[in-house]
Amino acid sequence: MVPELSVVIPMYNEEDVLPLLVERLRPLLDGMGVTYEVVAVDDGSRDLTPALLHRYHREWPALRVLRLRANAGHQAAISAGLSSARGDYVVTLDADLQDPPEVIVEMLEAARRDNVDVVYGVRNDRSTDSWFKRVSARSFYSFIRLMSGTSAHADAGDFRLMSRATVDAVNNLPEHNRVLRFVVPALGFPSDTVQYKREERAAGSTKYPLLKMLRLSVDSLTGISIAPLRLASFAGFFGALLAVLLIVYTLVARAQGHTVAGWTSTVAIVAGVGAVQLVCVGILGEYIGRMYAQLQGRPTYFIAYDSLTESSPKHGPTDTPLPATPREQLIETHVVPMPNDGAPVTQPSLHEGVDRTA
Repeated sequence: MVPELSVVIPMYNEEDVLPLLVERLRPLLDGMGVTYEVVAVDDGSRDLTPALLHRYHREWPALRVLRLRANAGHQAAISAGLSSARGDYVVTLDADLQDPPEVIVEMLEAARRDNVDVVYGVRNDRSTDSWFKRVSARSFYSFIRLMSGTSAHADAGDFRLMSRATVDAVNNLPEHNRVLRFVVPALGFPSDTVQYKREERAAGSTKYPLLKMLRLSVDSLTGISIAPLRLASFAGFFGALLAVLLIVYTLVARAQGHTVAGWTSTVAIVAGVGAVQLVCVGILGEYIGRMYAQLQGRPTYFIAYDSLTESSPKHGPTDTPLPATPREQLIETHVVPMPNDGAPVTQPSLHEGVDRTA
């Protein structure tokens, strides 16, 4: 049966926050009165996240575990979840509980009431974020809107609800390394917003340090707009114009018997033109790199395991479970009877006293 709602949650090393997420999300979805599935995408975690997911999957049939064969990144994990989600509406939600799951109820109501395809979660209170993060985020979103003409919200991240038509459109896009917070607004589907207060991370540590944020910014800019290429062209034309004027000046000065005063100005001009050239070459290199990756056609992720198909006799080469990681040796199993047919089922559980700092 196709569920009415799918909740896609990318996860990477979230063993600390996962119990809190399940405790908060399950009663909420059970009380919404809709059929649903929760697609938990394990992005190659190296802690006890895979074991915890399988344990909760035994206890919570609506929880679907999707495990990637290797760490592919946050955006790729969301894309994997979108390609596997079956719901009429799909919500993407991070596992850190900074975006409150309770807002999902408002999102679904807004989508049905206003008959829109996308409902963005917009943060109206970001006091839990640092001053630098708030200012840099607003400046970057303003720059993206100026360069690309998209209507991406400055305070909207990856917490959104999408209709099946929107999800199918995103899944059919051929591009790799896409940043969904800019790709979805660029589609231009009817949308609405729901505001909420951004909370502090419930547990664990952030998976977006400064270097990853910079990489995400570059992917966002080069993936949504060709304006940097035009800026490079304008800078090249401007540099060429300055060079022509300089040549004319030197020829006139030589004809009049004047000499060029000093070498400082020459060095400064050469250095300035060289800097412009390096910037332009760097911008061109980013786009050429994206074209090269696109021509290679390599998938951004590989699905190693899907709990939805674990009982199916038709397993593909990417549907088999991964071998146990060293941390999974800390997990023991015990047998519990199932209420349906009484057949014993092996259920993983955590050792008591496990040193989680190991």
